[in-house]
Amino acid sequence: MQFAVNKTDDGKLLRAFLRECGVSAALLARLKRREGGILLNGAPVTVRAVLHAGDTVELALEDGAGESSVVPRDLPLDVLLKTEDFAVLNKPCDMPTHPSHGHFEDTLANALAYHFSTPQQPYRPRFINRLDRNTTGAVLVASHALAAAVLSRAMAAGEIEKEYLALVHGALTAPRRIEGGIRRREESIIFREVCPVGEGEYALTLAEPLAWNDHFTLVRLCPQTGRTHQLRVHMASIGHPLLGDDLYGRADGFPRHALHAVTLAFPAPKTGERIRVFAPIPADMLQKIEELGKEAVLLAKQESEAH
Repeated sequence: MQFAVNKTDDGKLLRAFLRECGVSAALLARLKRREGGILLNGAPVTVRAVLHAGDTVELALEDGAGESSVVPRDLPLDVLLKTEDFAVLNKPCDMPTHPSHGHFEDTLANALAYHFSTPQQPYRPRFINRLDRNTTGAVLVASHALAAAVLSRAMAAGEIEKEYLALVHGALTAPRRIEGGIRRREESIIFREVCPVGEGEYALTLAEPLAWNDHFTLVRLCPQTGRTHQLRVHMASIGHPLLGDDLYGRADGFPRHALHAVTLAFPAPKTGERIRVFAPIPADMLQKIEELGKEAVLLAKQESEAH
């Protein structure tokens, strides 16, 4: 990973410059021990080096071959955007984000390890956001430790915006602000439920209906927090569970819970530039949206395309 030294950084010690770029003390220590870990204008230096405008700082952030246990598998991978620091993928339905019990070789992580690894360097995905197995849409993954640290801090600071499109039961005709606690139901390891503010984990969702009929609504969901099953729990709590959500709603013929992560907006790890990525609406949801009419289809496509 390379950094250009600007006029505002002229005269700074390399150590201070790297800390301002998001390099943690632990990562800095690892880089100092690694041969060629820190280069200034192509030459090894100590962190006490003084920088000058026009210099180039290069960090060897590659992971060692033994640091990733993800098995590479030749699975479909829809890449929406890729740089040396991160990638945004359009996750399909019925694919877990990362390996877990019963899913060790059929996940997005396995696909990334296959498509992004090289003979010299295995790819170790570091997920910044995660989606349920049957939720589709945009997933952000950091390609190295520094990008992961910077993006994780951005997520914690609320600097990463996430928008979803969902299909929910009933006619939701006005925007809703859904606020309260979410906790795991005591007798279950999966099921979540709403609870009063002050109990469980605080959660806030903004819901805006885009089109509806008497049976279901196309809604834009903007989570302001990131709790497990937050959108599914919140919509069910106001009487509008997601279509196809047999955990918080009911079996209704839709093949999965109708939820798609349509937009991710985040600061680039290196420059801070605001990046916005759109994930096209999947075919199963688009087919259902067609029942709401042409204007609804147009709205859904506008939500999922750069504009």
